[in-house]
Amino acid sequence: MEDLIVATNPKSSFAEAIKLIKTNVTFSSIGTGFKTILMTSPESGDGKSFLIANLASAFAQEGKQVLIIDADLRRGRQHKIFKVERENAFGYSNLILNIAQNQEKNTTNAKNDKEILSYAKDTNVRGVKLIPAGPTPPNPLELLSSDTNRYIIERLKEKFDVIFIDCPPALGLSDALVASKYSDVNIVVISNAKTTIDQLESVKKNFARVNSKITGVVINRAKVKKSSYSSYYTNDKYYTDNNIKK
Repeated sequence: MEDLIVATNPKSSFAEAIKLIKTNVTFSSIGTGFKTILMTSPESGDGKSFLIANLASAFAQEGKQVLIIDADLRRGRQHKIFKVERENAFGYSNLILNIAQNQEKNTTNAKNDKEILSYAKDTNVRGVKLIPAGPTPPNPLELLSSDTNRYIIERLKEKFDVIFIDCPPALGLSDALVASKYSDVNIVVISNAKTTIDQLESVKKNFARVNSKITGVVINRAKVKKSSYSSYYTNDKYYTDNNIKK
C-alpha cells in the first residue's frame, strides 16, 4: 500500500493536501450534484492514477461509497496500486462488451445492475471499490464512446456516491475526450518542470473541441518553500505538491 498514502498515513502533510483538493472539488461543484470525476494528464507518468487512488481514499474516509473505473484500457495500473488482480475476464473492457450483449437480448436493468456490480472489486481501502481495466481490447476508443458505456456509468451513479474515471493521457489519444461526456468534473494532472504550457493549452483545446470543460488542474511534484508538501486553490484550479512519487 505504499502508493496509498492517504489510507496509510492520513495525518501526513501529503494527505492534508489531498483532502484540501477534495474540499475544493466539492465546493467548486456545489449545486451541480456531481458524482463522476474524470482525471487525465497530457502525458503518461504525470501521476494521475496515483492521485486518483489517494483522492478516492480521502472521499471514502468521510463515509462516501467510492468507485474507481480504470478506463485506461491500454495501460491501466489501478489494479497494481490497490493490489487487485487484473483478471482477463473481469475488467472494464469485458464489462462493456458483456452488457452490450445483454442489451441486444433486452436484459432488464436489474439483471444488468447485478452483473455490473459483480465487476466492482473490493480493495484494501474501506469504502473504495475498483473496476480494473481488464485485457486491452483492439478498439478501446470505440468501447469508451459507446452508448453501452454511457449506460453503465449511469447505472453505477445510482449505486455509488463518487465515481472516479481514470483515463489515458489526453495528448495523442481521444479516450479521455469521449469519456468526458459522462463526467461531471474533469481534472487534468500535470507535472511540475515537465509539462509545458503548450501541452496544457493543447489539452484545453482538445476538450473545447468536444464541448467539454476542464474543471481544474492539479500540479504534481511542485516544489514550494513553505513546506515539504502543500496544496492551494485559485480560480477553479487545484494545485498539489508531491515529492514522494519520483
